[in-house]
Amino acid sequence: MAKQTTRCPWVGIEDAEYTRYHDEEWGVPKFGDRELFEKLVLEGFQAGLSWLTILRKRQNFRTAFDDFDAKKIAAYGSSDISRLMADVGIVRNRSKIEATISNARAYLELSRRQSLSDFLWGFVDGKPIINKHTEFGDVPAQTDISKRISKALKTEGFRFVGPTTVYAFMQSVGMVNDHLVSCHRHAPCAKLQRALNSKNR
Repeated sequence: MAKQTTRCPWVGIEDAEYTRYHDEEWGVPKFGDRELFEKLVLEGFQAGLSWLTILRKRQNFRTAFDDFDAKKIAAYGSSDISRLMADVGIVRNRSKIEATISNARAYLELSRRQSLSDFLWGFVDGKPIINKHTEFGDVPAQTDISKRISKALKTEGFRFVGPTTVYAFMQSVGMVNDHLVSCHRHAPCAKLQRALNSKNR
């Protein structure tokens, strides 16, 4: 009999796309500015919804928002907002759409001084935090670091970046390893994260 794979007990984890995301993406360190910007935007859209909803629409979001090219998004005007509000393939929330445009502008302004990657990863000194939670209920919704990042992003002009949204972002891009220790992905992600920690000492 094949050994059953143990995963984090997320609601909806049985969905094939969600399983793939959990097994291949969540918790793996990411450093590319565009992919970090995309993730930050999508986490903002997720507020009040399930991540599975966003995940199923992710390719539609990429198409609608020019593959998250911040320069193109920053130039969006009223016609683009109308186009996006009519796009059934994404989450049609005017406040979040307008926030994405302003976030693209904030991102470009920040990039004049430093990369988004350096800005965000600087809060953990480039060293991922490896947690060892045994129960799903032990995983926090926000932390002191996510609160600091949230405040800093808001100071830079970003919107929909509250501490809970930021912590979900940190988990997803590998700044934090919140796979349960019983999950088959905890050890592989921890290995990648420890390698970064050694490199950045």
